[in-house]
Amino acid sequence: MGSGQSVVVFGAYGHTGRFVVAQLRERGFVPVLSGRDAGKLRELSASGPGLESRTASVNDPASLDRALTGTAAVVNCAGPFATTAAPVIEAALRAKIPYVDVAAEIEANADTFAHFSDRARAAGVAVVPAMAFYGGLGDLLTTAAMADWAAADEAHIAYGLSSWHPTEGTRAAGQVSGKRRNGRRVRYANGRLEYHDDDLPTLKWSFPDPVGPRTVIGEFTMADVVTVPSHLTIPEVRTYMTAEAAGDLASPDTPPPTAVDEHGRSAQTFLVDVVVRSGDAERRAVVRGQDIYAVTAPLAVEAVERILTGRNRTVGVASAGEMFDARDFLDALSAHISLELRS
Repeated sequence: MGSGQSVVVFGAYGHTGRFVVAQLRERGFVPVLSGRDAGKLRELSASGPGLESRTASVNDPASLDRALTGTAAVVNCAGPFATTAAPVIEAALRAKIPYVDVAAEIEANADTFAHFSDRARAAGVAVVPAMAFYGGLGDLLTTAAMADWAAADEAHIAYGLSSWHPTEGTRAAGQVSGKRRNGRRVRYANGRLEYHDDDLPTLKWSFPDPVGPRTVIGEFTMADVVTVPSHLTIPEVRTYMTAEAAGDLASPDTPPPTAVDEHGRSAQTFLVDVVVRSGDAERRAVVRGQDIYAVTAPLAVEAVERILTGRNRTVGVASAGEMFDARDFLDALSAHISLELRS
């Protein structure tokens, strides 16, 4: 457990940040609340005993240095990550502490790999981008499904969401990504990211029970197209989203998540179905759970704890599947997700 170590949560007062703060406390860490809005930090720190807050801005490196002083790690929950990831990673490298973020933005994650891999490795600092439902979980599942395969021909990651009530942060990040792409779409094919203008296909995907056959949007591309190919030899990585959830995200009238239980989780359920193929052989990993934002917290905090206890496989920038033992990591989350592996 956390043994009282202090961990900064940048963007602590956001929807996902609050889940991360709660998970850190549950695991025995001392969360240090940080972000640019002093008022929101004061309000959050007043919600529980012993919660320290440190105001910091990505435009003020000295404030980030003060926020990270004397702490063991930092979890960045503040999007858009195109704006926040680089400054907070820079501060983590100066402080020589691990950095974990929950970025779902494809380009922001690609930037982290491109700009910080050499520097973080040289500094001996672990940097784990996309340690979240999108990017991290899919990468862990794909890695676990691959098992002893050195390579595969293709990976398919299908998201069976019952609904998708996006947070304000999700909408803001989507707008930033859309502008960076000039409205184009992105996919991972032929071993690289490709940008295109053609319409996304509508397909049928046979999810395992209890979801069953559903209409999905093909090439509904998520951060997995950065994390998976960063360490696995798979030239085709495709992601899919249930049509209803994609419609929820696209609609400006869809409200944000509403808590339905004592943990603050929404009623949203998910099933992630990962299929990897090599020749005629196929392997599958399936995970089920509740609330994509809430489950991000145990993913991120488990990553922090493993790094701080020396259970990471490398340093520098690495996705979840490369940084950790994927199967062991997923098994450790049994209180939050149910896992099934098939050959």
